[in-house]
Amino acid sequence: MRLQRRDLLTGSAAALAFSGLARNVHAQAASEETYVNEVHGYGPLVRDPDRLLDLPGGFTYQVISQSGDTMDDGLFVPGQPDGMGCFDLGDGKVALVRNHELKGSSALHRNLGPGGFHQERIGLLDPARGYDTYKDGRALPGGTTTLVYDLQTRRTISQHLSLAGTSTNCCGGHTPWGSWLTCEETEQTPADADVTKPHGFVFEVPATASGLVDPVPLKAMGRFDHEAVCIDPRTGIVYLTEDKNDGLFYRFLPTTPGRLAQGGRLQAMAFKGKPGADTTNHDTREWAVGDWRDVVWIDLEDVESPNGDLRRRGHADGAALVARGEGIFWGDGELYMTATSGGPLRRGQILRYVPSARDGGRIQLFLESADERTMNMGDNLIVAPWGHLIVCEDNYSSDTRNHLKGVTPDGRVYVIGRNVFTGNSEFAGAVFSPDGAVLFVNIMYPGITFAIRGPWTSVRT
Repeated sequence: MRLQRRDLLTGSAAALAFSGLARNVHAQAASEETYVNEVHGYGPLVRDPDRLLDLPGGFTYQVISQSGDTMDDGLFVPGQPDGMGCFDLGDGKVALVRNHELKGSSALHRNLGPGGFHQERIGLLDPARGYDTYKDGRALPGGTTTLVYDLQTRRTISQHLSLAGTSTNCCGGHTPWGSWLTCEETEQTPADADVTKPHGFVFEVPATASGLVDPVPLKAMGRFDHEAVCIDPRTGIVYLTEDKNDGLFYRFLPTTPGRLAQGGRLQAMAFKGKPGADTTNHDTREWAVGDWRDVVWIDLEDVESPNGDLRRRGHADGAALVARGEGIFWGDGELYMTATSGGPLRRGQILRYVPSARDGGRIQLFLESADERTMNMGDNLIVAPWGHLIVCEDNYSSDTRNHLKGVTPDGRVYVIGRNVFTGNSEFAGAVFSPDGAVLFVNIMYPGITFAIRGPWTSVRT
């Protein structure tokens, strides 16, 4: 079983991944023009001889975890690593809390779960410790793992399952109080899937948890195809995205900031004076790059949405449409979010929202892709320590590659990395170490977590 899961990598790439050793990226410049740099950034990518990850000259990567590794609890590292948070544990150590986007209704995803391809270790997982099970009583494969990594010795110290029994844990977001919010990107119910409870909720995982946490769905934050969250540290307001072509942009006003399980009020964004606006620019142009719109927030009712119609009811009440809202991240008094299929080419937009204590705030169309080589369906994103955005591309295509992209404060794009492993899986979960020296990131298939080091402060614009 171990070999079957690890056979996802072969040859010299396997030797690299399994040894966990850093690999310098030093080769001639890559000739395939799969990207366009609008500014110099870090310069052109160079080929990785192990065919995993092309990086600019001077950068290195280390494989610190792979799906199929045996964790300290005896279970396997699940497949499909997606969103990820990094938390300072002190003494040079960090905790990486990773989502695993494994859907309960998928037979393949069941095999990629922590119990193993043939479920040979599923007995180590008490289904009562998870949120939900298949109808045969086994825990669903989704959830989170927590990896402890030593920044000084560059070693993975431990790994364990930290949330179990959920489905399709896509992105999420970190909280100012040291926990990870993991989001279910599904609205499965027992009526339409092999599950026993409704799904589509957010769960909280403390970064310091040494084992499985109690799986408490934060139902007041709504039931829908959750993608990602970020929190305004000044107010405790939670902002949430929805991965649907006709999705909404939400905010949650907690009854007690920092105590999300105590409930609160869920709202959806609307353009002031233009109810039901369409931000996507798919068929008609609502706005141009650089344009701002004033925002109002609409209260939502029946947010647990047993019929899976929260976004449709919200739009009918005036909420604006967003094309596949995915990554979202808090910056300096503002947030950025991706609309993965926004724009006339449906290759993605990035929106910038600035809240206000006086009114609903303002939102800007910050970037819209006019060339897939510049930006191709951005998904997870973060604000880097030097103020640029780091964007993970998510485009499954046989004739393009997925990249890590940087974006300057004035919206110009440059390349940071390229996935060159077979299958062209998406990048996900990009996040920096507390000292800004290491970028951690996942590629979903074959399920690898990288630590990338290099001259980050040398970026040229």
